[in-house]
Amino acid sequence: MSLTREQVAHIAELAKLELSGVAIESMTRQLSEILDYAALLNQLDTDALAPTASVIPNQNVMRADLVTPSLPRETALRNAPDTDSQREFLRVRAILDD
Repeated sequence: MSLTREQVAHIAELAKLELSGVAIESMTRQLSEILDYAALLNQLDTDALAPTASVIPNQNVMRADLVTPSLPRETALRNAPDTDSQREFLRVRAILDD
C-alpha cells in the first residue's frame, strides 16, 4: 500500500509534528514500506498456530494474596514527623498551589 504525500502530511498534523517537505517525502517512503511489509505478513497462514500473548512461557511470580493483621496505629505513627492532635492521622504539607 502506498501512501500519498497528503496522507502523510495529515498523519503528521494529527501527531502534532511539523515536518519539512524533505521529511514528508522520506516519511512517505518509509511508512509505505512499513505498510507493504504488514500486508506481506497478513498473507501468512497462521490458522495452525495457537493464539498467544507472548512467545516465551510466562509464570506468575507473585505470592498469594493473604489477609494479615495490619500495623497498629500507634506503631505506624510512632516515627511520623507530624500528626493531628489525637495522633490518629499523618499530616503532610500541601504540594499544590491554590
